[in-house]
Amino acid sequence: MQHDDLEKLVTLAMPYGKYKGRLLVDLPGQYLNWFAREGFPNGELGRLLQLMQEIDHNGLSDLLKPLRVNKLHE
Repeated sequence: MQHDDLEKLVTLAMPYGKYKGRLLVDLPGQYLNWFAREGFPNGELGRLLQLMQEIDHNGLSDLLKPLRVNKLHE
């Protein structure tokens, strides 16, 4: 994990597919789990989706709430 990955989860949008335009942090768990089963894309997007899937799967999504609040106030 890189130092700014968590911030990217709350600021970057899914660039394609059914959930195009939705922030990575807001992607449904079943969609993230589908990637876990079928394979994550290459590159940074795949790495971030994998991180989000791990966070979601382990029930840690609330850890991202402070980052979301900070982004709203910037």
